[in-house]
Amino acid sequence: MTLRQLEYVVAVVEEGSFTRAAERLHVSQPALSHQVKTLERSVGGELIERLPQAIRPTPMGRAFLPHAIAAVRAAEEARRSARSVAELEAGELRIATLHSIALGVVPAAIRAWRLANPEVSFELFEYVNIERLAEQMRLGVADLAVGPPPRGWDGPVRTLGFEDLMLVLARDDPLVQGSRRKVTLDKLADRPWVLYTSDNGLAPAVIEACAAAGFTPRAAVHTHHTATAAQLAAAGLGPALVPQNIVEAGFTGALLRPDPPVRRELVAFSRARPSRLVSAFTDVLAEHAAVDAEVRR
Repeated sequence: MTLRQLEYVVAVVEEGSFTRAAERLHVSQPALSHQVKTLERSVGGELIERLPQAIRPTPMGRAFLPHAIAAVRAAEEARRSARSVAELEAGELRIATLHSIALGVVPAAIRAWRLANPEVSFELFEYVNIERLAEQMRLGVADLAVGPPPRGWDGPVRTLGFEDLMLVLARDDPLVQGSRRKVTLDKLADRPWVLYTSDNGLAPAVIEACAAAGFTPRAAVHTHHTATAAQLAAAGLGPALVPQNIVEAGFTGALLRPDPPVRRELVAFSRARPSRLVSAFTDVLAEHAAVDAEVRR
């Protein structure tokens, strides 16, 4: 009895067909049938009943199958564990995130990882809002996603920290006075704002923050991108709320902290239990999110 024979009989039962099992395992049907018959001879009886239009386990097969499945799954887990040791030093990690976050915590974490593990490569997928990001993660586009908590997610989720949103104004704005660092949003209730289009994940955060301050913002302009919002606000078209980490050196606008703070939670999430590589990289993400938060205080 070999592990390969166990894999064959499990595949036949799961697929309900010798043909589909052979396709799944990338072997010929005669070879698969031969290995199943060899296994049946070694255990002393038929495990699979071959019917005209279907197959099903025999009573002996039903007793045998749980042990066969356990052995196959244990072997798969052993292979994954062995591979994960090597993946920490070499491999590829696919990360899905939002446009704004791709400019902040994620690049710093990737840089820190590659300084220690230069043979690991990354592929980055960017989306405009959390709904689209979660939809693509369910389809298996990436190994790990970074964003706000996705609604109804049934896989592993780990909190990384909280991202502060900053208020952007033109440098000559009357509210930008001397050493002023904070401003209450109600002081901007009568102004037109630089707002996000509804498909941008920050749009509801801005509306909620303004509602908490007692007003509904009216738009001077709507934009799809956070970096564009920062530039439009710096040009004097109206205030905007943007993640602080998207603002680059030499930015021409003024940054003020909303009072009270406006924040959104950031999490890392995946479809299934993370591999060792994914877990290790998530640790690095959490460290950089914590450092970023400390810098902003």
